[in-house]
Amino acid sequence: MVNIHSNAVVSSKAKLGENVTVSPFAVIYDDVEIGDNTYIGPHACIYNGARIGSSVKIYQGASVAHNPQDKKFKEENTYFYIGDNTTIHEFCTLHKGTVETGRSSIGSNCLLMAYAHVAHDCEMGDNCVIANSVQIGGHVHIGDYVTIGGSTPVHQFCKVGRHSMIGGGFRIVQDIPPYILAGSEPLTFHGINLIGLRRRGFTNEDIFKIKDIYHIIYNSGMNLSQAKNKIRESYADDNFASEILGFIEQSDRGIIK
Repeated sequence: MVNIHSNAVVSSKAKLGENVTVSPFAVIYDDVEIGDNTYIGPHACIYNGARIGSSVKIYQGASVAHNPQDKKFKEENTYFYIGDNTTIHEFCTLHKGTVETGRSSIGSNCLLMAYAHVAHDCEMGDNCVIANSVQIGGHVHIGDYVTIGGSTPVHQFCKVGRHSMIGGGFRIVQDIPPYILAGSEPLTFHGINLIGLRRRGFTNEDIFKIKDIYHIIYNSGMNLSQAKNKIRESYADDNFASEILGFIEQSDRGIIK
């Protein structure tokens, strides 16, 4: 059963799963797919290209899969994906992809607080927390279990590694490696995300290795090339070292200092 309020506007072409609730004055366009047990709040607008999972909550005034704010967009058929069990709070704006990638996406079990913006061609992993008024530019990649504090702008094309945590009110203009805390202005390394890693079951041995890898990068006095060679020597075939070094190698904007 689908519960659609009489004052909602829902296209007959939209595909809605079981037990979907659509609140008053919500608008759902033709090319929309919504999974089971999802809630669409009042005045929310779900545009063509929205692909919304199951048990998602989208609160009042949110905008999903609207056209990107990008001059190269020419009304191509592109998409915005939202994973299962994600919550989108009031007045969030989520823009679908351009022809360059064809999509933007948010993973499962994420929380986006009020007034957050996710621009075109972005990719966000699972279990992320994006606080109030975070503004994410185009082509940003955010890993799993990332937390970004309120009112933080994220520059286009930046990458944020998984399990990292960024304080509120700072600017992300370079890449944030995985597992770390970042703060201050300009944004800098403030240690590893110790509490977050422990909450997620990382062992003391895991944490020690991650901490030592970042000591080599940030506190050893070596330049980045020397630090990478030292990590390869000290942690050959280690998964954490491989992930961190791979992130650095793929960084286009450089990692934070």
